[in-house]
Amino acid sequence: MKTVKKAIIPAAGLGTRFLPATKAMPKEMLPIVDRPTIEYIVEEAIESGIEDIIIVTGKGKRAIEDHFDRNLELEDNLKGKGKLELLDKVNQSSKVEIHYIRQKEPKGLGHAVWCARKFIGNEPFAVLLGDDIVRTQGEEKPALRQLIDQFEETESSIVGVQQVPESETHRYGVIDPLTIEGRRYQVSNFVEKPEQGTAPSNLAIMGRYVFTPEIFDFLDRQEIGAGGEIQLTDAIQGLNELQKVYAYDFEGTRYDVGEKLGFVKTTVDLALENEEIREELYRYLAQKLEESKLMK
Repeated sequence: MKTVKKAIIPAAGLGTRFLPATKAMPKEMLPIVDRPTIEYIVEEAIESGIEDIIIVTGKGKRAIEDHFDRNLELEDNLKGKGKLELLDKVNQSSKVEIHYIRQKEPKGLGHAVWCARKFIGNEPFAVLLGDDIVRTQGEEKPALRQLIDQFEETESSIVGVQQVPESETHRYGVIDPLTIEGRRYQVSNFVEKPEQGTAPSNLAIMGRYVFTPEIFDFLDRQEIGAGGEIQLTDAIQGLNELQKVYAYDFEGTRYDVGEKLGFVKTTVDLALENEEIREELYRYLAQKLEESKLMK
């Protein structure tokens, strides 16, 4: 069995929820404290054992490529001023081999993954969505590494899931579980954004996947699904009818940075992990809480 060494990161979305900020800046480059969102995703992939990453971009996304490239003028400036710790932080983003391909038309997530098919070839691969940051603590493995371990055990495609409130199931792809073994589910059906009140479970697909290359047989069909787009979930359902596709309830805190409130929550939580600003931020949040109490 081939090991999972390649990953696709779809990053071609228009970022309309964050306009006007994303008019000229890719949403994947919006900063969470002092690092762009996509850097957290790339870091998880590398920590999970991924060696080759392809980012599927779109028009106006050159900033992503520039970020993961070296900036010799900036490096020389920091070195000359003795800012070596900051220099190391800047260089972290250019220490991995990343490839790029452009999705020429916004046809959906399934189409974005399909665009990278020649890069993947006949190998198993991972997909990490840039709208989901997953943070693990202590000895917990990165979310993607957990899925890769499950793939190596089952030799089958694995989709990462977590529980969400039933009132939110219509926002996600949702699984219809058949059997459960620990945190792993065999799946009967994968349903993309079911109508309110019709979801078969509250186990939602959370932006982490490991696939066998046969998924491309279904993406090749370019079938239009929910929202008038080519949906990855539809291809997963097709693959599940050919070979088993499992779901795994991965450990870790998942942050939704694809919508405004989730982005703010992510920023606050990650800022509280930052030793440089943690204490002052705690004091500020406590002050705002007291002010809100006085206003009631």
